[in-house]
Amino acid sequence: MEDFTVHRKQIVYLTALTFVSVVALAAQNGALARQSGAPAASVGIFENHGDVGTVLHEGSVEYDAAKRSYTIAGSGENMWLGSDAFQFVWKKMSGDVTLTADISFLGKGVNEHRKAVLMIRQSLDADSPYADVALHGSGLTSLQFREVKGAATHTIQANISAPKRVRLEKRGAYFSMWLADEKGEFHLASGSTRIKLTEPFYVGIGVCSHDKDVVEKAVFLNVDLKAAEPAAAAASTLYSTLEIITVTSADRRAIYVAPERFEAPNWMPDGKNLIFNRNGRIEKIPVTGGTPQIIDTGFATRCNNDHGISPDGTQLVISDGSQGDHQSLVYIVPIGGGTPRRITQKSPSYWHGWSPDGKTLAFVGERNGEFDIYAIPAAGGEETRLTTAPGLDDGPEYSPDGKYIYFNSERTGHMQIWRMRTDGSEQEQITFGEENDWFPHLSPDGQQIVFVTYEASVKGHPENKDVMLRMMTLKDKKITVLAKLFGGQGTMNVPSWSPDGKQFAFVSYQLVPKESAGK
Repeated sequence: MEDFTVHRKQIVYLTALTFVSVVALAAQNGALARQSGAPAASVGIFENHGDVGTVLHEGSVEYDAAKRSYTIAGSGENMWLGSDAFQFVWKKMSGDVTLTADISFLGKGVNEHRKAVLMIRQSLDADSPYADVALHGSGLTSLQFREVKGAATHTIQANISAPKRVRLEKRGAYFSMWLADEKGEFHLASGSTRIKLTEPFYVGIGVCSHDKDVVEKAVFLNVDLKAAEPAAAAASTLYSTLEIITVTSADRRAIYVAPERFEAPNWMPDGKNLIFNRNGRIEKIPVTGGTPQIIDTGFATRCNNDHGISPDGTQLVISDGSQGDHQSLVYIVPIGGGTPRRITQKSPSYWHGWSPDGKTLAFVGERNGEFDIYAIPAAGGEETRLTTAPGLDDGPEYSPDGKYIYFNSERTGHMQIWRMRTDGSEQEQITFGEENDWFPHLSPDGQQIVFVTYEASVKGHPENKDVMLRMMTLKDKKITVLAKLFGGQGTMNVPSWSPDGKQFAFVSYQLVPKESAGK
């Protein structure tokens, strides 16, 4: 009896264990089915839905065919950092895509950071690469993205709050955000980001409560999902976006967007305004956005992208080709505008740096077929040649302590960052990569430099190329990629750090098919 009792207990235990295992396996398979896209009834124009990542409350979607509306309920702690948790309604697609919808939240909401998104995602893994247009409960609207699997999420904030209708576009490897105005006309609302996704990928709409204990709802109306034609330069409109990037997070904020070319921001010493060049003129705009105002530069109406501000904030230096042979010369005008005072007598000359004591300018000049770096008194006088190596030397900028001039040179066969003493001595190479590095800009504390990097195959510093903004910490020579964008010439030619050293400004570009703008 004793042996039988023991065996009977073992049988009961094993049966219970088997039952628990079956239940657990079923639950696991159910979760896998939801995330892997197991067969399910289609949801409007989408193929399936399910929770991505770990959620405490299962999400849902209701589709009203008559109204063509999707009401999505989603939980999840966040869609940020290295992983996401949200309810996702999706369809697999390939090629270029546009996804458009009217979005509104239901109820007051618990967390102002709850998100309703239009998303293009590599996979249903929680840490998948993706890009989305995220409307927050607070009205904040951003282009969010994770470049590679498991990486941190970054964002580009729009210059418009609480739009009703939003659009996410994928053209090649670039993703952009478009927002509609009160008339329903769409406007580009941010810079773009470059992410390489493998086809097919997931395209859809989703909701995250930003609170793991809460379920939030949002309604998506007039959802339009379609293939898009790639942008071709010959049939495209060029858009420029003035952006600010925060160095510690690499997050970006769009300040001003226009369907034309403008270039090269400088940050004014008061920290409140930026200047840039457009159509031969210098313009000023608040760092919070708004309408740019032209600065009076007198006869100098062919200003290029080599301009800047004196250390004491009282003067503006410009490079302009409006006079004589129409080659660039360096001039100084009062910061508020006025009659230009000529500094360089020979042309072409392109300004790039102002010594911390305000007494000397560094510029690039072509003399006898060679581009070299020169110094000249800010009060005017004779120019002094500082570099003599064959090949192009460009982009000179003083270190904040006044001891060095940093510049870029192709003397090694391709463009790299160098530095030298201000008298031209002790020239030494700083970067050693295979890419081409241009226009070094030193942080106000002199600890970091940011610069524009082209691919190895690119010659010169042309416009409309895939580039990176990179930062080197001078103490350990560590290089970090801060942004991947479409740009080059005009993106960051001149000093653009904020006075507190926490941010810098740049311009990104996009080629948009003419039939897309405004629709």
